[in-house]
Amino acid sequence: MKLIRIEEKKQLDNFVGGQKHSQFLQSWEWGEFQKQVSGLVWRIGVENDLGEIVATAKIIKKSLPMGKSYFYCGRGPQFKSSNWDNEAGKILFDEIKRLAAEEEAMFLRFDPTFSMTDIDFLTVKTLDIQPSKTLVLDLNKGEEDLLKDMHQKTRYNIKLAEKKGVKIVEADAGRFEEFWNLMAQTGDRDEFSTHGRSYYQAMLNLPKDFLKLFFAEHKDKVLVGNIMVFFGDTVSYIHGGSANENRELMAPHLLQWHTIKLAKQLGYRYYDLCGISEERWPGVTRFKEGFGGREINYPGTFDAVYDEGWYSIYKMVRKVRRSF
Repeated sequence: MKLIRIEEKKQLDNFVGGQKHSQFLQSWEWGEFQKQVSGLVWRIGVENDLGEIVATAKIIKKSLPMGKSYFYCGRGPQFKSSNWDNEAGKILFDEIKRLAAEEEAMFLRFDPTFSMTDIDFLTVKTLDIQPSKTLVLDLNKGEEDLLKDMHQKTRYNIKLAEKKGVKIVEADAGRFEEFWNLMAQTGDRDEFSTHGRSYYQAMLNLPKDFLKLFFAEHKDKVLVGNIMVFFGDTVSYIHGGSANENRELMAPHLLQWHTIKLAKQLGYRYYDLCGISEERWPGVTRFKEGFGGREINYPGTFDAVYDEGWYSIYKMVRKVRRSF
């Protein structure tokens, strides 16, 4: 096996998008987005003796105070058939460590989709960056079966929104201010932090075959806005906001059902609701669980530490900040 640098979109996306339940965080387009909002991006892979890619990793350099930095590999590295490959994994992680030394990165943070039981190097379990639990709908099922799998109240709310005249439209980046207003209302109402304006603005400029914005509207008023990613075999619900008014119209339920049906019509296999947690997001979790689906549990988020001294200081400062 040998290490390669991945320079072409098709080369990376054919591999990552070809994995079951494809992870868009490791896609080429998401890397281009992260170049704008985070910093340097590396795309590396491992080929076997037949010239076939068997593993890839997209790494971002993220800044910390005092001129420090770390690497981040969201939902990666990716391995063929989603299983850890010891030989390919060693090649990848050795190269990441070498790059970290060049860039003076303190550690690599990653969210594996593979089991960590076979890892033979030291890692530190840390706070989740990507949710460690999610719900995924199987779009091979027919629409009637998908509806049957939902909670009765969810089916009722979908029909109610339809009866009340809620309409779903696909929007573009020109309607950013409307989406941002919904995100601001949701953050204030539900007391959770959002990304900044420039983050969402850059995201909405991604290619429309990769990322789409949908609104649920009623009488020319925007009630809900959702950002969806279409990649590989999976459509993922990644961000959403809703207005404080007219919540009785149940527009979020109809918007999800619309994008579920669209994903199925376009030939995607999975619909990922992207994160549940009864402790952190009880209301959002109950909403998502209403659509049924299969719960997937990931190992969590881990750090491979390269500078133990500075990492200890980083952990101490992080702990102090979280206590306020």
